[in-house]
Amino acid sequence: MTSHDSDPFYLRYDTGHSGKHGHEFLEFEYSHGRLRYANNSNYRNDSLIRKEMWVGPLVIKELKRIVESSEITKEDDTNWPKKNIVGKQELEIRVGNDHIAFETAKIGSLMDIQDSEDPEGLRVFYYLVQDLKCLIFSLISLHFKIKPI
Repeated sequence: MTSHDSDPFYLRYDTGHSGKHGHEFLEFEYSHGRLRYANNSNYRNDSLIRKEMWVGPLVIKELKRIVESSEITKEDDTNWPKKNIVGKQELEIRVGNDHIAFETAKIGSLMDIQDSEDPEGLRVFYYLVQDLKCLIFSLISLHFKIKPI
């Protein structure tokens, strides 16, 4: 049993919509040392992209740090915009004794946040998602583009 197997940290983000190009989505999930990524876009006949990799303790520590420093576990999505025809976003996190699951509409801009019933909470969600996407996209890009010597 590795240290990853006893790690209670879990993270999943999913965003998507159904439109003229069909069901399009972006999803990433971290669980027990494994990071999975999926991106489905039918725009210009693109196909489903799936990537999976194992990550080490430093990456896990950084994911936890990003989540914990955002204080997202103190938020509540009750007054956030509900999913709609434009799309939805879901975020599920289990860290320590906290387990949260949020669902909201896609956020197009910071104006969408300002005009919401809970701009502070939605801002925390928005910036956390941006930070997570930045890290995950960088990891995926580096992992699959670097050729071993």
